[in-house]
Formats: sequence, C-alpha cells, structure tokens
Amino acid sequence: MRIGELADRAGTTTRTLRYYESRGLLPARRAVNGYRTYDEDDLRLLRQIRTLQDFGFDLEETRPFVECLRAGHPAGDSCPASLAVYRAKLAELDALIDQLSSVRAQVGAQLLRAEAQQQAGPEPRCEFGG
Repeated sequence: MRIGELADRAGTTTRTLRYYESRGLLPARRAVNGYRTYDEDDLRLLRQIRTLQDFGFDLEETRPFVECLRAGHPAGDSCPASLAVYRAKLAELDALIDQLSSVRAQVGAQLLRAEAQQQAGPEPRCEFGG
C-alpha cells in the first residue's frame, strides 16, 4: 500500500509517517516508481506505536516494541527490552501518583483550614471588579 492509504488505515497523517521513517521506526521501502510502499506488518507497527503513545509513552520508548515486532515476535511486548520499558513507565507513573497524592493532601488541608477560619469569624466581604 502507499503512504496515504497507510496513514488513513492507521488514523494518522503522511507527515507523521515520514517522521517515523526519519526516526527509523518505520521502514523506508520504495517501489521502482519511487513511491513509498508499506504492508500489513507496517500497519501493525503503527498500531503498536499509537497505542503506546495513547498510554503516555514517548516516541523513543516505543522503539523496543517496534524492534520486537520486526524481529518476528507476535506481540511487541514479548521481548525483554519491551518489558523493561513497561517497568520503567510503571515506576514513572507510580512517582507521579505519589506526587499528585501529596499535592492533593496539601490542597485538602488548605481547604479545611480555610473552611475552619470561615466558620470561626464573620463572613468576609469578597468584592470583585473594579
């Protein structure tokens, strides 16, 4: 298939496909007429990349999954390098969750303090505008 059809089937743009090609994630095969040519395996690579990006993986983090598929494995996450990326991403997500939990606790404490002050005294005058 040609680049436009692959882009349509993968739900992306030809510009994105050219970028992936420049990064070595998508093969750069050309027909005798000079047009880029792709097959179902390339579509599978793209779907793997898109799924991982939807999960928050950056483009470089998708490389081990793509290489795993290119090596002939039925799934991009069946290779040790892919599993290592999963582990690193989980550690990153856990750290973000911990950070957000801490911020949430601080905001909750501030809210309780503000509500307690409001209950203790006269209602403050809040004027907006000029």
